[in-house]
Amino acid sequence: MTTTPTATSSSRPLRTALAKGTALVALAWACPVLAQEAAPAALPETPAPAAAPTPSTGEIVVTGSRITSSGFSAPTPTQVLSAAVIAKSAQPNIFTTIAQLPSLQGSTGATYGTNSTSSGTQGLSSFSLRGLGPIRTLTLLDGQRVVGANVTGVPDISLFPQLLVDRVDVVTGGASASYGSDAVGGVVNFVTNTHFEGFKANAQNGITTYGDDYNYTFQAAAGKSFMDGRLHVVVSGEYSHENGVPAYGFGEGPGPNGRDWYETETLINTGLHTDGRPQYRNSKHAQAYQYTKYGLITAGPLQGIAFDQSGKPFNFVYGSNGVPDKNAAGTVTGCNNGFCVGGDLSGNVGNGTSLQSEITRTNGYGRIGFDIDNDNEVYATVNVARVTSNNTPNPGAAKANSLTLQCSNPFVPTSIQDLCAANGITSFKYGVSNAVLPQFINVNPVREQYRFVAGAKGKIPFLGSDLHYDAYVEHGENITDITVSNITLNARYNAAIQAVRLNDGTIACADPAARASGCVPLNIIGGATPSAATLAYITPAHGPHQHTRQTQDVASIAFNNQPFSTWAGPVSLAFGGEWRHEYYRVKGDPYGNGVTASNPNTADYPADPLLNTAGNNWYAGNYHDGSGKYSVYEGFLEANLPLVDTPGAGKANLNLAGRATHYSTSGTVYTWKIGGTWQTPVDGVRLRAVTSRDVRAPNLSELYAAPITVTVPGLTNPFNNNQPVTVQQNTIGNTALKPEIARNTEAGVVLSRPGWAPGLNLSVDYYRIKVKGVVSSLSAQQEVNYCYGGVTQLCSAFDLNAATPYVNVQAFNLASIFTDGFDIEASYQFRLDSLKLPGNLTLRALATNVRNYITDIGLPNTIPTQGAGVNAGATPKWKVLATESWDTDNFSLTFTQRWFSAGKISNEYIECQTNCPVQTAQQATLHPTIDNNRMPGAFYFDVGATYNVTKAITAYAKVDNLFNHDPAASPQTNTGIDVNPLLYDVLGRMYRIGVRASF
Repeated sequence: MTTTPTATSSSRPLRTALAKGTALVALAWACPVLAQEAAPAALPETPAPAAAPTPSTGEIVVTGSRITSSGFSAPTPTQVLSAAVIAKSAQPNIFTTIAQLPSLQGSTGATYGTNSTSSGTQGLSSFSLRGLGPIRTLTLLDGQRVVGANVTGVPDISLFPQLLVDRVDVVTGGASASYGSDAVGGVVNFVTNTHFEGFKANAQNGITTYGDDYNYTFQAAAGKSFMDGRLHVVVSGEYSHENGVPAYGFGEGPGPNGRDWYETETLINTGLHTDGRPQYRNSKHAQAYQYTKYGLITAGPLQGIAFDQSGKPFNFVYGSNGVPDKNAAGTVTGCNNGFCVGGDLSGNVGNGTSLQSEITRTNGYGRIGFDIDNDNEVYATVNVARVTSNNTPNPGAAKANSLTLQCSNPFVPTSIQDLCAANGITSFKYGVSNAVLPQFINVNPVREQYRFVAGAKGKIPFLGSDLHYDAYVEHGENITDITVSNITLNARYNAAIQAVRLNDGTIACADPAARASGCVPLNIIGGATPSAATLAYITPAHGPHQHTRQTQDVASIAFNNQPFSTWAGPVSLAFGGEWRHEYYRVKGDPYGNGVTASNPNTADYPADPLLNTAGNNWYAGNYHDGSGKYSVYEGFLEANLPLVDTPGAGKANLNLAGRATHYSTSGTVYTWKIGGTWQTPVDGVRLRAVTSRDVRAPNLSELYAAPITVTVPGLTNPFNNNQPVTVQQNTIGNTALKPEIARNTEAGVVLSRPGWAPGLNLSVDYYRIKVKGVVSSLSAQQEVNYCYGGVTQLCSAFDLNAATPYVNVQAFNLASIFTDGFDIEASYQFRLDSLKLPGNLTLRALATNVRNYITDIGLPNTIPTQGAGVNAGATPKWKVLATESWDTDNFSLTFTQRWFSAGKISNEYIECQTNCPVQTAQQATLHPTIDNNRMPGAFYFDVGATYNVTKAITAYAKVDNLFNHDPAASPQTNTGIDVNPLLYDVLGRMYRIGVRASF
């Protein structure tokens, strides 16, 4: 086996070396943001403790623990970002700033899900720690849960009151014993300034170097105290709009507004695994030869005849010097399984996906608090927010070799009709990108959030000590409407393209029943714009629609006190309970869902004899009805036990926690945590370790998912010589699911502000997470491949020979995930007096090394897969964030470097060019050979500056991705957009300017 070098160009080693060098220099200077430390360096302007006192009671609120006491040092590492650091990032959405932390891997934002119609993730900002997914990361607002923005239960960060955020705590370890379900990867807690006084505002706009994604944001917040400081009122509002990056359309490029990096890089399956050559070829300029922009005859004696925009026939230019075999299968000599390389690429559709959704956010927030006395407060908050987004998942409605046209069709040119007669055929197979449709498919999700909280917090005397309490009730509601426009109804489209000439000479639909129900013929040979009547028939004004209502109700109370002291200090206890109820109901349109008593035909969706009353009539976006609910009751107890506190032995404590949780759907589960810290006698050195049992309960989507049907084009059919086939993927729920169980362990060493370097902080932590009973499902392609490879349990889940081929996907508690690695954090801060310069210089770096990310799907005859270092996913081997900031009283200058290491498309591929191993069919399914399995890393350099115009007004500017680093291809086995927005910047250089005011 011949292994090729990692670099693919002469410049890549230099870029890699520069990236590594910059990261190492930053690490050499820097030192970590230490959560729950006396001086976390994540706050260069204001080095305040990560655990901040609440205004009315003065207790310390520590994210990652329910203990609230001064001097408590929790064993779970926590990264902290202050409001000042967040402001320097100058992002229109605070989500983007937080998601850059190396420990956050797989977070989804505005560039994610744009190729989807039915995923519900378009425009959704959600965090993922450790690459475990947003569903295993608990996101809190002031330590409280937030209603989910879709049925997975994941909140939308863009709906939070961003200008009032005082800091963000990121707990990088399991915290289920403290906070309950979902905190497997960790917790992200947004801490707001609940007693803000004064007025502040922010106005910002930005644009890419390509002149698109123009964005503007306006934010304002005000706070004032009344009644001698006892009544506190805080309000904030926000309006933000991002134009996004529109879809380019058909063909290979250049892409949107001059982006030239899209090259239709595709993994072409040769189907050969016994001849010493690689089975897969990583090829640029891949050509799907079963359709083209204005139509292509794909099989039979006329195979290879294409049509231009005017409908004139010509000989299609196949790539790879391909020659059509003109057989019934439509194969092409010189090409493989539906793909050639090069040739006529005008019909490719991958460039027709939005690179970023258009997003508009409106956010309103208010809090009113009243101090009953100096130690006790009652309060209420309201948060009303709305986000709308638009994206194009596909420029048309490509039909790959799935159509049959009659030679007698009056839209077929006379020359082709003559060829039909000469070859003795009456019909032919046909494929088309459907560029004839004048408007691209558009997906428009609208989310509205209504969240109300009422609570009380404070302290009261109890048995000789203070008993602190924090109680609240919350009602959250999220309303989501998804509307899809410019999309075809399959049955109407199929009827409209089958045209005949009537006795009176007019052209009409061939099916009399279709004509009777309003069918208007469609010419798909060439690019003549269809009539308004035709478009109204095949793409009706009212397209796929889904309406979802989710609610979350919470009642929670927690107590804290120090009942007694030992030789080493006071013992701290926290205990409490919580009740939570989650509910959702979703309703689709009758064409997608099917006609039922609760979802009948309407004036917008009238009855049509051509349509299937069981639903799934749309090209994509077939939304279905569903509902579900569950309740949770839980109680917890946590203790901090001081072990020693002497000059000779240092200071050590033991942290214990336990929680019992009862789910109405799956019974009772227990979680626990054991950890400790030791502030050693060595100056500035502390050791910490924690191990925990954590859980994630299945969410409403996994339990009660309304069946979701999406179209999967180009699925490889190994049962038919690896020919591509378009299938309907049906995803359904499973009410028998149980909670996932995780074991989470972390251990590390901290060097915090030693006397010999008072500006230095440094930490290194090892983490290890094993999740069992993972709720997971296979993709449609995986189910088919594993069945073909011998996993017969999956063979009943699909039928690729049906009139409409389909694959059913359902979740089970079969899989497991194991991941481990290291977190390194560092910072160093010092004054520049010695250089005769004003201000401070702060150097800071954070790095995460993923050693393993192993997923075992848990089925017989399958093997675990290694995801660490897979740059087509979310877990590169190394991910680094470094900043250098010069801050003075008048201005600041900040440089930021974001880097991740080079990796692979998949660790399951065997890379070789010659002498590849001879494999059985099963071996070729599990570990296929490939000629190029490499994906480069990326290095992004950002520059920001601020200038204080007055004491109250600050102007700022920011350039992200200064060197306009293009994204690398993330090739798949079909010709989609094929880039990975979870890792790579797909927008390019971004300019931002703005002004902040604070009075």
